[in-house]
Amino acid sequence: MSIEDLTDDNFEATIASASLAIVDFHAPWCGPCLMFKPKFKRISKDYEGMAFFTLNGEAHPVARATVQIDNLPYFAVYLDGAFVEGFSTTKEEVFRETVERHLGAKG
Repeated sequence: MSIEDLTDDNFEATIASASLAIVDFHAPWCGPCLMFKPKFKRISKDYEGMAFFTLNGEAHPVARATVQIDNLPYFAVYLDGAFVEGFSTTKEEVFRETVERHLGAKG
């Protein structure tokens, strides 16, 4: 599945249209964010039941303000447009476990 970049203009409508979504909130200066980016892209191809999005939090402060980011990279999970969980990790196994837990809960 391809990853779509979100902006302040399309964030709310795009998230609302996805039944299950995960958003990678990142910043261009964040080393861990840059290191996880290729993993995020690769992982997105493994889970057809979840939509994957990215959002540059510095460039899009309105969308960023919808979640409470305590560390980067920060990932937010949405079910039918509603925020259900946020987490920060750079470990692929933790990321995959979270995705699979939500896919299991949805199915």
